[in-house]
Amino acid sequence: MNKTLLAFLFTALASASQAQTSDSPGHAHEDESPAAPHGEEEGSHDNHKEEDHDEHGAHDEHKPASEHGHDEHSDKDHAEKGHEDHGDESHEEGEEGHDEGASASLAPSQMKLAGIQVKALTAQPVDYTLYAPGEILSNGYSSYRVSPRVASVVLRRHVALGAHVKKGQQLVTLFSESVAQAQADYRRARPEWQRVQELGRRTVGEQRYISAKADLEAAEATLLAYGLNADDLKSLSSQQTKALGEYTLRAEIDGSVLADNFEQGQRIEAGAPLVTLADEKQLWVEAHLPADRSLALPEGTPAEVVTGDVRVPAVVSQEAHTIDPVTRTRTIRLLVENKSHRLHPGQFAEVFFRFTTDKPVLAVPEGALMRGADGDWTVFVEDHPGEFLPIEVELGRALGLLREITGIEPGARVVTEGAFFVASQIAKGGFDPHNH
Repeated sequence: MNKTLLAFLFTALASASQAQTSDSPGHAHEDESPAAPHGEEEGSHDNHKEEDHDEHGAHDEHKPASEHGHDEHSDKDHAEKGHEDHGDESHEEGEEGHDEGASASLAPSQMKLAGIQVKALTAQPVDYTLYAPGEILSNGYSSYRVSPRVASVVLRRHVALGAHVKKGQQLVTLFSESVAQAQADYRRARPEWQRVQELGRRTVGEQRYISAKADLEAAEATLLAYGLNADDLKSLSSQQTKALGEYTLRAEIDGSVLADNFEQGQRIEAGAPLVTLADEKQLWVEAHLPADRSLALPEGTPAEVVTGDVRVPAVVSQEAHTIDPVTRTRTIRLLVENKSHRLHPGQFAEVFFRFTTDKPVLAVPEGALMRGADGDWTVFVEDHPGEFLPIEVELGRALGLLREITGIEPGARVVTEGAFFVASQIAKGGFDPHNH
């Protein structure tokens, strides 16, 4: 038994020694060398998996864009399409909302407070007036300008500014050397002609007879041209003239002295105005209209002239065919009776021409017209009681305070007063504080 026990112990120790030797570092390579092929197989298997994954990625990179990331792009396109569809629907809804919102609903109390008046529009003839600024002038066809026909010196004046004179009344006395010479020639020619007449044509001969007559006629014509009249020639013949060279200018018409710009002792050149006379019983009124206004104003067209508190009728007498180069206006001349002398040349006036349309028209006050959002002219029509809609119209002729319009049916109830308030209510209703 002892031998057997010892053998068992020896065998156990040997086994334990062998096991310790296999776990030591010196034997690690030998123990692991059989397992190396298995590690290489695992590594190669992993590398193969990575290569397969790279090839799969490269294959994915070569796929078309439509296939690559199909789900992601499909969702994005679907989202964008849905956004566009939603935007179109919103836009259509917005337009419909704008059409529905382009109106104003007002209560009767608001309309009364804003002074809104509504009138059914009907076509009818329109009587209207056209205003034009004007000026009262003397009648150039019945006025007279007194001036010396030869250079002269003023000796005496016989009338003052504003005086009413009669035809033949003395105005101013002048002196001229040329007149003195003409008077002397007349004094010599008249006695000579009287002697020749007494002797007869056969006695003095044909030549002397004709010469004496021609000298007298030339002297008379010269004096008459200088402004003397027949009475002056008679005085000169009778030697009643105080001094040669002195002569007097007289009124050629009945009228008023409108101007007398001279002083006694002043030398006046030939043709310079001394006295302006005008018959104020009938005056001119010149009205100025815009040059681009196509308006026919034939002779006899009635008008009314207003200056201050004076209102008098007038008629068109002439129409200028040229444009005033300074004011760029068209001049219309009218005749006005002034027998009571209430009007005076130089006054400014207001001229109102009266017209009637030749056929019925649709017309609204100028204040009923408003500019729409797109810049077109609009009027506001009452669709239902208190409900106002803007309607676009085309403008026609200006008829005084009215304007002819087209594009609207007769019978429509149009806002004639308070249109601005209605427009402000519509604009306020269409205002979006979020700018949508």
